[in-house]
Amino acid sequence: MNQNEAASQIAHLREELEKQNHNYYVLNNPTIDDFTFDQMLSELIGLETEFPEFFDANSPTQRVGSDHNQDFKQVAHKYQMLSLSNTYTEEEVQEFDQRAHKLTDENFEYVCELKFDGVSISLTYEKGLLVKAVTRGDGEKGDDVTANVKTIKSIPLRLKGDYPDEFEIRGEILLPFSIFEMLNRDREEIGEQPFANPRNAASGTLKMQNSSVVASRKLDAYLYYVLGDNLPDDGHIELLHHASQWGFKISEHTRKCKNLQEIFDFLHEWNIKRKELPVATDGVVIKINSSRIQQELGFTAKSPRWAIAYKFKAERVSTTLNSVSYQVGRTGAVTPVANLTPVLLAGTVVKRATLHNEDVIKSLDLHMGDTVFVEKGGEIIPKIVSVDLTGRHPMSEPIQFIERCPECNSLLIRQDGESAWYCPNETGCPPQIKGKLEHFISRKAMNIDGLGSETIELLFQKKLINDIADLYDLKQSDLVGLDRLGEKSATRILDSLETSKQVPFERVLFALGIRYVGETVAKKLARDLKSIERIETASIEELTGVEEIGSKIAESLVNWFADDRNKRLVDRLKSQNLRFEMKSEQKEGQTDKLKGLSIIISGTFEKISRDDLKAFIELNGGKNVTSISAKTNYLVAGENIGPSKLEKAQKLKIPIISEDDLLQLTN
Repeated sequence: MNQNEAASQIAHLREELEKQNHNYYVLNNPTIDDFTFDQMLSELIGLETEFPEFFDANSPTQRVGSDHNQDFKQVAHKYQMLSLSNTYTEEEVQEFDQRAHKLTDENFEYVCELKFDGVSISLTYEKGLLVKAVTRGDGEKGDDVTANVKTIKSIPLRLKGDYPDEFEIRGEILLPFSIFEMLNRDREEIGEQPFANPRNAASGTLKMQNSSVVASRKLDAYLYYVLGDNLPDDGHIELLHHASQWGFKISEHTRKCKNLQEIFDFLHEWNIKRKELPVATDGVVIKINSSRIQQELGFTAKSPRWAIAYKFKAERVSTTLNSVSYQVGRTGAVTPVANLTPVLLAGTVVKRATLHNEDVIKSLDLHMGDTVFVEKGGEIIPKIVSVDLTGRHPMSEPIQFIERCPECNSLLIRQDGESAWYCPNETGCPPQIKGKLEHFISRKAMNIDGLGSETIELLFQKKLINDIADLYDLKQSDLVGLDRLGEKSATRILDSLETSKQVPFERVLFALGIRYVGETVAKKLARDLKSIERIETASIEELTGVEEIGSKIAESLVNWFADDRNKRLVDRLKSQNLRFEMKSEQKEGQTDKLKGLSIIISGTFEKISRDDLKAFIELNGGKNVTSISAKTNYLVAGENIGPSKLEKAQKLKIPIISEDDLLQLTN
């Protein structure tokens, strides 16, 4: 066979195999038998081996995977991957609907779709080819798992039909129940621990370094959200219909709903029928159908305002409460934990359950030895939901919350408006000290390689560290010779500590472990106030002026910096050259011509995308806001602008400008 003949046959085989993959894994309608498919695949592998000049990363042969081992690299998401807010009752769904209608006076429809219980994935396609697959990660960055995702046969490597030049589609990677059960039988036969549930198995599989093993696991995927510029429709469900024509596997059980009653009918139907599905589901996602209205409603710090996840009622079992123990967290919060007679629940053996706080114990009226009903909250964390009073012994004692810290014996305190009791001994209570250290070294904070909870415990017991600044005083001689620590391990830890001095300010701020200052809050504070000195001296009013920062967070920050011990801690970290201000990197085209201006964008735009407009505002020093107030300086109005925003802007006499007008402001 000459080169031209080979090229023709390779193209024919690829096209035919892609069609058969789609028929089998997406349409569930195979038109050839497995033997014929395997023969065609074998022929293609042989031709690609003989003629390597025709290699194609999106060939069907690439689905078999490789045994090449490589670390996953972190990739930034073009569009942030936020989590959905959860709700468990129809009343909460009704409240969500009321909130949405308050934010816009436009009529809209909802889409209800099954919430698949797997691993979130983002797929990027360019000119019809799969170029990137990234996990959710922290919402801003995730792991590049493209090689592994290419082994999933229900995910197209090459699209068909009339698709956009570039777009992103998100979905869920799953392990079907039948494959999960077979996989666990195989693991048990060779003496390995079975997976707890299909989601854990899918997650573990997707993160394997050997893509040929990933291919053997037969993962599946459902896609449910299309993003990008120049999409063919405004409607979410209409875009899914387009995606199905491009070759994606879309759930056939997605439904448009005009009102709450139709939503509730869908919830009732699938609370029962979901048990007949071949894959795990744990609820229903309810979304506003219009992409334009989705953009108008926008996002909170953690979730979209236009979608919510309704979680199905969890499985419930009964067992016996044997005792209550108490755990102290890094913030000093004392959490009661119920110790139970072991019982099987949702595929795992449960021995302990959270009781959250004293109020929960009182509301349940818990007594020692009670028969209790346990559920998995969100199918993950076991919790006691009720007590069988008919079986209670008349002499059983009620559970009394402790008055002193179980670790350091300090008298516990409970602040007004708080549900938790706290140990105030921040610098002398071992679990708080170790908890702060473990938080500081964690991957999302300073990411100190070579240090883990066991090593932190060892260094603490040896009195080598007592706070986070002590980590940077460690020497090779301190570490070498300790249990499980040799010269190589010591060097690794010290090198990682040195490298951590390049961690950006927002992560250093998060790593300090200030109460209520999570990842998102730390990013907003760092980007708005720029330095630790500015945050330290800011008033509550100034702090609450930062987007998404409420009075509770502001008060926590003010109180933390009012403590001289924390100021000294920051000074010690500064002396070690950790980053306590935003690195000033002048971007190309960056100006301050919009500095001090709060600008809101509404509607759709032809010349430039909304995301590019927002980036332009930030590049020139302006601030993007999501709602109109008297402090808003401009409303940039596109086509199909929401009437409520327009009316409010006119009422407040806020200048309404076009995209061209905005661009002219910087000239």
